[in-house]
Amino acid sequence: MGNNKDQFNILFVCMGNICRSPAAEGVFRSYVKQQGHDSSIMIDSAGTLGYHTGELPDQRMRAAASRRGYVLESRARQVNDKDLSDFDLIVAMDHDNYVYLTGIAGGETGHIKLLGQFLVTDDVHLDNINPVPDPYYGGDSGFENVLDMIESACQPMLDYCLQQQTNPRT
Repeated sequence: MGNNKDQFNILFVCMGNICRSPAAEGVFRSYVKQQGHDSSIMIDSAGTLGYHTGELPDQRMRAAASRRGYVLESRARQVNDKDLSDFDLIVAMDHDNYVYLTGIAGGETGHIKLLGQFLVTDDVHLDNINPVPDPYYGGDSGFENVLDMIESACQPMLDYCLQQQTNPRT
């Protein structure tokens, strides 16, 4: 998988690609850069629906991210079939998006995961993984909660990416 075998490609996916997945893209990009791996890991985001194609992330998410020093400037796009082969890791924000992605993939694959899988240390069944809640219809605390979850997942996701680069799946 991936276009450049020296580069690991990760895609974050939520429903509209204006809150959770662009936040994950921006936060993880910043984290990867701080850790000195930005030249070997390519990061993108997409949505399962195309309602917001071309739009910037939600202003409330951009404001919450900005307060933490993150810049969210990607433009929304809809995930497509090609993404399934172009990305080494696809991270769904919740179970609905996971089901959508595995549906277009023709079933579960090892490279489609829930972000919550990077927040647990035990081998927990997918049904018991906490989703990243959609903050769109809630208050400011929802955006902060999403950022907290993403920040907590950064090191485990980076470890996973680096391990996969060293020992790619066949």
